[in-house]
Amino acid sequence: MKFSLLTKRLRRGVSGGPLETLYEEARLEKPVRRGLNWVMSGNMFGTLHGIICGGGTAAMVGLAGALGAGDMEFGLLVALPQVAALMQLPFSALVNKTQKRKIWLLTIGLFSRVLWMLFGFLPLLGGMEANTMKLYTLITLLGISSICGSVINVCWFPWFSDLCPIRIRGRWLSFRDSILAVGSLLFGLLVAYLLDILPIDSKYIVIFLIGGALGVMDMVCFGFAPEVKPTSSKKIQMGKTVVEALKNRPFRQLIIMWTAWCFTANLSGAYLTPYAMNSMGLNFMQITVFGTVASSLATVIIVPRWGRAMDQYGARNVMLLGCIGASLTPLFYLISTPRDVLPTLLHNLVGAFFWCGSNLAANGMQLSASPDESRPTYIAIFSCITALVGTALGTMCGGWLLEWWNGLGWFVGFFDRYKVLILLSVVLRFGFTMLLVPRMEKTAADSGTLRDVAHMLLPAKRVRY
Repeated sequence: MKFSLLTKRLRRGVSGGPLETLYEEARLEKPVRRGLNWVMSGNMFGTLHGIICGGGTAAMVGLAGALGAGDMEFGLLVALPQVAALMQLPFSALVNKTQKRKIWLLTIGLFSRVLWMLFGFLPLLGGMEANTMKLYTLITLLGISSICGSVINVCWFPWFSDLCPIRIRGRWLSFRDSILAVGSLLFGLLVAYLLDILPIDSKYIVIFLIGGALGVMDMVCFGFAPEVKPTSSKKIQMGKTVVEALKNRPFRQLIIMWTAWCFTANLSGAYLTPYAMNSMGLNFMQITVFGTVASSLATVIIVPRWGRAMDQYGARNVMLLGCIGASLTPLFYLISTPRDVLPTLLHNLVGAFFWCGSNLAANGMQLSASPDESRPTYIAIFSCITALVGTALGTMCGGWLLEWWNGLGWFVGFFDRYKVLILLSVVLRFGFTMLLVPRMEKTAADSGTLRDVAHMLLPAKRVRY
């Protein structure tokens, strides 16, 4: 009885809350409203899945470390899902041709999530000792899951775009990000606690079974959301669409800017968690509290203001301000010492204030720069280029530099090779931001100045969704 009453109250709170206000403003029909709510539920489960399952998560770093991974192997684990993003191009052709997003999410996408349930059993293969066979089995499983998971991005993002009108997207996404941040905060603490207290022979089994199950629930949620077919049934020719996308000036500028951003961010970003765990000596709980929890708190506080700023002033100024701040925050790691949690806390707390704005702007600009009838292909092109040339290449270059400097015996002591890599990454990120973002073409939605956007972020100004 009490549970039923609580459920009713929660449902009533959601229906009369910020989302309902947005839906009323956009005059959405009830099936579309329910669909957007199911999409948000799927995003929640997918985010919790991502806390455990991914190339650079604390759980994966711990598992890979237990299997004997070095800097290059850590880099490969982060880069491999990005290389697999190339599969988004053939998947986007498939989605465009069939216009059946739901069936592909519930088959190929679901299979990619189920595979994660196997990861935790790898340490048990042939005993608990670390060996190359186990490590490369891990990499192979990650590769297969990543290839199959490539279908998810080209399905859900255009699906959401067809459901959610552009005039409320910024606020809807910012509200979603606030909810996801709270969920990440609470779930991250639970995962860290389990990683610290469970015995070594069972912890990864439990953790990755949970992570895989959450990924499955993500896909199932989309099974309840209605598919809104694009208004145009234009037949898409892949080669012609790729050429058309690259000739699209706003889209091309976004690809160039975000690829440079991803490359410079991942040059050092992929190694911050291994550095904090292996060199600074932080445990899983410290990584989570001063990493995931800190960034989640910052996101909850600031992302609604970013969303309103983007709806009012456009994505370009939001992108510039967010990237300037986010590019500088890794500098906190330059003062790191063993057992010191302050650099991790400051990087994630201050950094999240800015990178949630730049991520929000990038998502909005992808949707606004891509035409409805060929959006899956545009999203696939964007993801492939930024993931392969940006994230994967940046991560592998960072790993190669770390291995090279280590072999030469350079940069030892307080200012070690990781700090040198972080400094190089910061300089390049800031430089590319100032060079590329101001040159991006303004759209009709872009207005105001950086000062206007910054003013909307001030705590004195009350934000309504």
